Amino acid sequence: MNSSPPPSTSQEPALSATRTEANPGPRIEASQYSRIQTTALIIIAFAVVLFLLVQAQFLLVSLATAIVLFSLTSDAINVIARLQIGPFRIPNWLASIAALLLISAALLTLTSIILSQINTVLSTALAYTERAPFAIAALFAWLGEDIEASILNTVRTAEISGYLRQMAAQAGNLLQATVLVILFVGFLFAERIWFDTKLTNFFRDEAQAKHVSRIIGSIIHRVNYYLLVKTAVSIVTGLMVFGVCKLFSLDLAVAMGILTFVLNYIPNIGSIVATIVVALIAFVQLEDPSLTLAIFLIVTAIQFLNGNVIDPMLMGHALRLSSFGIIINLAFWAAVWGIPGMFLSVPIMVALMIICSHIPELRGLAVLLSREGLPDTEQDLPRLPTGLSRKSSTAGK
Repeated sequence: MNSSPPPSTSQEPALSATRTEANPGPRIEASQYSRIQTTALIIIAFAVVLFLLVQAQFLLVSLATAIVLFSLTSDAINVIARLQIGPFRIPNWLASIAALLLISAALLTLTSIILSQINTVLSTALAYTERAPFAIAALFAWLGEDIEASILNTVRTAEISGYLRQMAAQAGNLLQATVLVILFVGFLFAERIWFDTKLTNFFRDEAQAKHVSRIIGSIIHRVNYYLLVKTAVSIVTGLMVFGVCKLFSLDLAVAMGILTFVLNYIPNIGSIVATIVVALIAFVQLEDPSLTLAIFLIVTAIQFLNGNVIDPMLMGHALRLSSFGIIINLAFWAAVWGIPGMFLSVPIMVALMIICSHIPELRGLAVLLSREGLPDTEQDLPRLPTGLSRKSSTAGK
């Protein structure tokens, strides 16, 4: 009896491959499902991170401020620790303690000055609350009596004194935040001598640890330079505004100088707000439109000269951030962390751009954040100190 031979098993993969090529539908559906799943996970992760940022605002703002202050003094500590007085060298722990004491004294002094000026502004503003609605309405008198009367009624309905007391109560949290920042800075100083060793052991690759250390060094140097230039320009601007207010015998001259100094750390918007506040205070107190206009023009000229001429000239190409990106970043962190987020927006954006520049998958984001579309490269990273390699080899042994 004749029987046909069984089909060869070697033909089965070819047949299955032919069927798959003839019907690619399942493979396309699986790919689309994977993309949808990845997108959903990204959206969920972003929502969770955003929720945590908002809920832990006080703690995270204090931690971010402490990191910025720590980065400002870390280079100075390294320089002090290398100094040699005769046969003696200043130990690293002594330099760290001295830096912590200086930071604590500066923060507590600045906090006490701000709180005292807030009390002065509050008491003076409460005395002006009756005159303020009429003064503000008079600014719109040129639009007609009906518009002026409408604005007067609108301003009267606003409880200005209640808002001022609420702001003063929130300013009381500033002292708590200062103490928390000092604690964070102290712990960062205690951990700094082991940072290089931990970095090497974390990556288990000395070359990768050196690369990450160079990226962190670039962030620190860039943020430090920005803060030093911004502080110098803000001090000069605050002193000039204080001089203008003293020249016109304004009651809140010191408070206006300090307010201008502080608000200048907020990019683009801070100087505008400070100028408007000075003009409003001048108009409420002097009740003279011509003098108010003169003060407004002088302060505007000061802000323009320092903010648009001197500041960019000193800053150079240190930041290389997109102006539109700065505004978007400012709006985002203002929505998440409020006013503290505005002050921290530029340092966070600098760190984000540098990190994305050295991650191939995120380099496109760095291109969008940079000014000329030219983010950092390997050549822009600072040289690695020799201390890392020695510590890494010692840790390995």
